[in-house]
Amino acid sequence: MSIGMGDFATDTEPYRRELLAHCYRMLGSVDDAEDVVQETYLRAWRSYEAFQGRSSVRTWLHRIATNACLSALSHRSRRFLPSGLGGPADDPMNPPMAAEVQWVQPIPDSMLDPAAIVAARDSLRIALIATLQELPGRQRAVFILRDVLAWPAADVAQVMGSSTAAVKSTLQRARARLAQTPPDVEQTVEPGELSAVLAHYIAAVEEADGTALEQLLRVDARVEATPWRTWFSGRATCLPFLVQQVLGSPGTWRLLPTSANGQPAAVAYHGGQAYGILLLTVTPAGIARINAFGDPGLVKRFGFPASV
Repeated sequence: MSIGMGDFATDTEPYRRELLAHCYRMLGSVDDAEDVVQETYLRAWRSYEAFQGRSSVRTWLHRIATNACLSALSHRSRRFLPSGLGGPADDPMNPPMAAEVQWVQPIPDSMLDPAAIVAARDSLRIALIATLQELPGRQRAVFILRDVLAWPAADVAQVMGSSTAAVKSTLQRARARLAQTPPDVEQTVEPGELSAVLAHYIAAVEEADGTALEQLLRVDARVEATPWRTWFSGRATCLPFLVQQVLGSPGTWRLLPTSANGQPAAVAYHGGQAYGILLLTVTPAGIARINAFGDPGLVKRFGFPASV
């Protein structure tokens, strides 16, 4: 029996954003994730007539997407945040050093299912995404499906094309590996408070107000900015770096509010030209982490213009 494109779209399209989030967790890159989702739908379309409903459409699509991710990982190097390349720098006055590596990217909340962001916000935190990249591909997939998405072991076995015993064994290895370097997922605050902190942060940066920024930062705050491998930990070093090497004079920066990875963020322009994305981790005690992604291409990805 011939199955039309309309049937395929009706059956598969509701899972597109869920698949994008899955591929993003696997690959650590919104660009790569979107490419793999497109490939997933192409593969699914080609094999749709042969799909006989031995599993749910959701499980079937996740199997195709996971295999596509594993294939992509076999041809690409691991992605990092600066803190994954070594310890923090001691002297905030030294120029930061660049690194030629593939960086973890943020993902716009606008590309994800709003309900999923609320229900699984912690599973999208940039710190967790970076930590997941340390796992081998199959361990990463099993950990995401079992511990992040809470899928039953039998369903994960279908996705992975293995037995439930193999899934449990792989999950144990993944958990053991992550226990050695647990992800730094901070306690966060309510959305209203996040918006207020983001507004104060934007004002401090645009006005080059170091005093206001100091009041926002937690004592043990860290600052990371790609493509620099240099990063700082502790307000005592973060603040001089920001004031002396980043802020410039009032008006140097223009920041527009957005959100990414379930966290408050800002699209940043330096001298009127796109710089990248600034992502905040906000806790009850203040801003715990600033992750700056110096990639002008991300500005377009977030739906903003190249200049202001």
